Amino acid sequence: METITNKLSWVIGGPQGSGVDTAANIFAKACVLGGLHIFGKREYYSNIKGEHSYFTVRISERQIRSHVDDIDVLVAFDAETIFRHALTVVNGGAIVYDTSLAETNIDETPFLDDRIKNDLKSKLNKKNLGTTVKDVLQLARDNGAVLYCIAFQDLLKEIAEKRNEPSLSKLMRMVNVMAVASSLALLDYDPSILANAIKHIFKARPKIAEMNIDAANYTYNHTKAKYGNDFRYRLAARQVNDDLILVQGNEATGLGKIVGGCRFQTYYPITPASDESEFLESNEILEVDGKGSIVVVQTEDEIAAITMAIGAAVSGARSATCTSGPGFSLMAEALGWAGINEVPVVVTLYQRTGPSTGLPTRHEQGDLMFAIHAGHGEFPRIVFASGDIEESFYDAAKAFNYAERYQLPVIHLVDKALANSVVTCKTFDPSRIRIDRGLLLDRVQEGYLRFKITNDGISPRVKLGTENGIFWNTGDERQENGHITEDPEIRKVMMEKRMGKLDLVLKEIPNEEKAVRYGKDSDMTIISWGSTKGAILDAMEVLASEGVKINFVQVKLLNPFPDDYVASLLEKTRLLIDVEMNYSAQLARLIRENVKRDPDYYIVKYNGRPMSSSEVYSALRRIIDGKAKRREVLTHGV
Repeated sequence: METITNKLSWVIGGPQGSGVDTAANIFAKACVLGGLHIFGKREYYSNIKGEHSYFTVRISERQIRSHVDDIDVLVAFDAETIFRHALTVVNGGAIVYDTSLAETNIDETPFLDDRIKNDLKSKLNKKNLGTTVKDVLQLARDNGAVLYCIAFQDLLKEIAEKRNEPSLSKLMRMVNVMAVASSLALLDYDPSILANAIKHIFKARPKIAEMNIDAANYTYNHTKAKYGNDFRYRLAARQVNDDLILVQGNEATGLGKIVGGCRFQTYYPITPASDESEFLESNEILEVDGKGSIVVVQTEDEIAAITMAIGAAVSGARSATCTSGPGFSLMAEALGWAGINEVPVVVTLYQRTGPSTGLPTRHEQGDLMFAIHAGHGEFPRIVFASGDIEESFYDAAKAFNYAERYQLPVIHLVDKALANSVVTCKTFDPSRIRIDRGLLLDRVQEGYLRFKITNDGISPRVKLGTENGIFWNTGDERQENGHITEDPEIRKVMMEKRMGKLDLVLKEIPNEEKAVRYGKDSDMTIISWGSTKGAILDAMEVLASEGVKINFVQVKLLNPFPDDYVASLLEKTRLLIDVEMNYSAQLARLIRENVKRDPDYYIVKYNGRPMSSSEVYSALRRIIDGKAKRREVLTHGV
């Protein structure tokens, strides 16, 4: 078979809490230190320990934005990983596994779902095979996979004896790093780069780093001696691009808040939003180009989280709260209070699978309509969505500009897929962040009117404690100074003042911040929003290599909806394809309502696993070839 260099999909799996993420982060860092691009995807159950966790890292010499379905290298140090993933390994791909697993039976794997067990048994039975790891590996080998067995536990004992540290043999977490080393040996990758990656991951614990480097080198040399260089896939270091960084989605959003001037963030722990707040907590006094320093408060519940954030915003601080769907549900009443009081508060909403607690650690884009309509009555809010990790950095900063310029709540939609993905992207540029605090005054005269009627609906705002800046906040309708009123004429004027801001938003926000078009030479257009962007762009590249051109419109501003601009982007579109990670195609409902157009095809997914570029490509190919249903439902994922 032809050698394939710097192009593969690598997957590692094991019990949750066993160090799978650490191993994957070491592998990803080693690739980046060698000048390669990566896209990493983390999947995990909502329990704390035991259930299956796995991490996919896709590697390339150029930018990649999504994962693919096929596996080129599978690294397994437990039986469940083999049972779940082995039959997805491509012809010529590798399975690296511990020899001690061979006799483990399917029925001895407590967390394996019955559906997967029964499906696997059926496939094995058709080939007259048994139901052990050894049998599944035989089936994988029949499909073309190459098996590489390593006695990791025996090697760990040898390393413990070599270091004269008997207790080391019990450190099963080190098997993760050894498995990474073994796969990199098969890929003929420079072991010194792996050592540097381990030092980076364990930089706060140099002794642990040293032990892991010893174990990695020992395993690397053992694998080389046993198997040589006969594997078809290779990783080769290239010149490192200093303009690239390796970053996780929740970190990018948090950094955007710091650089964007956020001074106060609240949260109540909830997956996957908590990761961002915990990152901010660990960097509360991080400064970038003189910008930084933020107070992060964990509250007793989500109601307290949003009300504290609102209070901080009323006081004049750039303020945010961070949550996921169930928490956002509890915030709806206070969101209305912020709306009637024209408070510039930011809510970062990490969407996950619902309803209720749904699949707490899985992915979906199901909160779009909820974000637009949450809260009783009518009040203006901006809802916008980031499409990738780089966007989420800049958008997190823009959210505060929007909130303060227009004095209203801003809901920044991200999701589990963005939060838990790790990518190489251009180094963030803080100089691109412009702080716009809107009509925030340092001084006012007596008779200050917080809710003064103005031509554009934006009233002068002051920080609490400003001399002469006395005003009242209540949840009731009010006069210009904040005093409660039920006068019907004032009610009419105040409603028109608040709701008129949405027209101003559409007028002032630049078109490139409302929607982005990729491609322009086709009469076929994909329309989508949020984290499906990466899979769509990667699928479009494959289609382009086959001579098929297709456009893509990514809608970023979702409320108020930029109907005229989106209509202009779709003007020459003959065939419109809506792509979304929810059941009811919520963006399509907005297009139908605002642009008066129905998509010709829908590609949707709602099984809790993000879209891969493989399945998006396949669905688009079926549409192009005239073989698709009007509604294509994607189902890949473990």
